[in-house]
Amino acid sequence: MKHSKVVDVLKSDKLLQPVTVKGWVRSFRNDRFIALNDGSTIHNIQCVLEDNAIDNKVQEKITVGAAVAITGTLVESQGKGQKVEIQITELKVVGESNPEELKLTILSPKRHSLEKLREQAHLRVRTNTFGAIMRVRSKLSFVIHEYFQKNNFYYVHTPVITKSDAEGAGEAFKVTNFDLTNVPKDETGAVNFKEDFFGAETNLTVSGQLEAETYAMGLGSVYTFGPTFRAENSNTSRHLAEFWMVEPEVAFCDLDGNMDLAEDFIKYVIQYALDNCADDLEFLENRLVQEDKQKPQAERSEMLLRDKLKFVLENNFKRVSYTEAIEILKNSKPNKKKKFKYIIEEWGADLQSEHERFLVEKHFKSPVILFDYPAKIKAFYMRLNEDGNTVRAMDILFPGIGEIVGGSQREERLEVLKEKMAALDIPEEELWWYLDTRRFGTCTHSGFGLGFERLVLFVTGMSNIRDVIPYPRTPLNAEF
Repeated sequence: MKHSKVVDVLKSDKLLQPVTVKGWVRSFRNDRFIALNDGSTIHNIQCVLEDNAIDNKVQEKITVGAAVAITGTLVESQGKGQKVEIQITELKVVGESNPEELKLTILSPKRHSLEKLREQAHLRVRTNTFGAIMRVRSKLSFVIHEYFQKNNFYYVHTPVITKSDAEGAGEAFKVTNFDLTNVPKDETGAVNFKEDFFGAETNLTVSGQLEAETYAMGLGSVYTFGPTFRAENSNTSRHLAEFWMVEPEVAFCDLDGNMDLAEDFIKYVIQYALDNCADDLEFLENRLVQEDKQKPQAERSEMLLRDKLKFVLENNFKRVSYTEAIEILKNSKPNKKKKFKYIIEEWGADLQSEHERFLVEKHFKSPVILFDYPAKIKAFYMRLNEDGNTVRAMDILFPGIGEIVGGSQREERLEVLKEKMAALDIPEEELWWYLDTRRFGTCTHSGFGLGFERLVLFVTGMSNIRDVIPYPRTPLNAEF
């Protein structure tokens, strides 16, 4: 018989009908009650084993973590916690799980820390917490594509290997086919990249933005959604060396249109999560409530998880210039009393997460879009304002997380762009193709980047970005 997903069986009203389910044993109580989960839902289905229904040798193999196939009759549950259960008529152990070896893994009934779970990332998805996170992650991936496709954007696969460093920060992973014990050199003693696979120095992409811009100039509205890489030696709860980026680019769109797009996009995605991940979000919210009970009052969350998501939906994003934000921060109590780790003293400071969260959570009490940043702290491709000091950049700030989106109106004027590149020692010959878009039919255009893991972090309420990606890549860690 074709097997059914547990999520569908739990919703079924077809009582006294035969049903087959396959999954992994979460618990086996009193030699009678099997809690089975197949990953399709946070909830287990209870399967009841009647006396002599199966052979004793088979029953001995029903251990936590074992994979089983169960056939039985769907009946109304006699116990609390579920509406239906399965009376077992046939059970097959598909894959055994040794109880003694199991004690050494995170699949054992013992509760483990998130740090311990990261050490066994290949098994952690079988826990309730990570099953919920990864189901939410999957739904968010889907709805991102849905939003852009519904709004007539075209999905562009930008290259993973590139010669350009879009951010100009020099934090890219190098790509080479050289034998590192015998690297060819030129007459000056420098590495001779002409002999490498691509004939030039290449790296893993830090962003698909520049390539997406070129496609926006032909298709109008495009987006990328793919892996990006940063060789930052940052061992923090907010940074990964490999992560996924969502980057739309739109021709004939200024900064105001860009902010409108970003706000509409984020609200659409979060609403979808609330509508389609209800059980998982309820579980993750309850998990956070229990976690908060172990913390001092001052460190506890001010809002429940789903209330925080609704907070974003129900509030218009407050649009504030960088200059206004600096004045607010300079005159704030935490700044005057030196409670901030990074004291704001003058215009031009690069805002930190603590400043961003103060603006969102304490001052405006709504999501915030900051715009018109100092040119000196932003990338070369952002459009210079008439004042010559600021650029048409924007960042979206969220409660509990700070910056979640960064974007800008792009510099469409060829001579201004060349001047900005020269000031930063970016050779024109490296980006000749990018400059061509300003030579042939240039126009106002804008875009933004959203770090997908930061979105998942916000929606799930997790506190460490390493817990919202299947296999985190961080300094000194490329396990699995």
